[in-house]
Amino acid sequence: MTPEKDKSPDRSPAYSTHGGRLPLHVQVSELLAREIQAGIIPDGERLAPERQMAAQMGIAVGTLRKALADLTEKGLLERVQGSGNYARNTKEARTIYGFFHLELIEGGGLPTAEILSVDRMVKPDDLPDFGTSREGFRIKRLRRLNGIDAALEEIWLDGSRAETVRTEDLRDSLYVFYRKKLNLWIFQATDSVSVAPVPAWQPDNFASRSSGPQAIWGYIERMSYDQKNVSAEFSRTWFDPQTTRFVARWN
Repeated sequence: MTPEKDKSPDRSPAYSTHGGRLPLHVQVSELLAREIQAGIIPDGERLAPERQMAAQMGIAVGTLRKALADLTEKGLLERVQGSGNYARNTKEARTIYGFFHLELIEGGGLPTAEILSVDRMVKPDDLPDFGTSREGFRIKRLRRLNGIDAALEEIWLDGSRAETVRTEDLRDSLYVFYRKKLNLWIFQATDSVSVAPVPAWQPDNFASRSSGPQAIWGYIERMSYDQKNVSAEFSRTWFDPQTTRFVARWN
């Protein structure tokens, strides 16, 4: 194989932390993975030298090397001795945000979440049937991409899955919490995409981004299934079409 010439040594995406408690090298790995899979870093392109890239991102070289090792393990990076690191757009790569299909309009963006509320309650009549309990945990979140307000989420976890869910439990990726604390692995999901008015519970600091309380945004309903193909979670997502797009990629 003859590696491609480094066409754009300054292409490395700008890195910034906006909440989240995933280890820094994991955040960097996830950001780069989304940039590669979105085509912002083209398949076969050589990344900038590690020290230059770390300086651009404002992180230590050791942190960057951990992130690059993670990408290599996932098949999204090829490290050629004496030449450099080359992006490999492997669609099968499993990432923490593999089920998250929202991107910035220009592609990519590191997802973070601000928890607005967590409540256990009887499932309302407008929810579809899922799980085995008549109760569920309703989780409301404000989602950002690279720190830009992008979406509002209302997530319902079936009440049989946990005794309690606290706001502090959800600082990391929600699916990481599911796996580590509840032994719940989301293996597949069905998405229905349409449009809908922004929900009435939108936070004040987010409402100003819409054109009014009845603004029409992109809307996703998702049913998620566990490792035994049992429905475990239902969610509603409203996303701002001025900043965000829904993307699903297949080979």
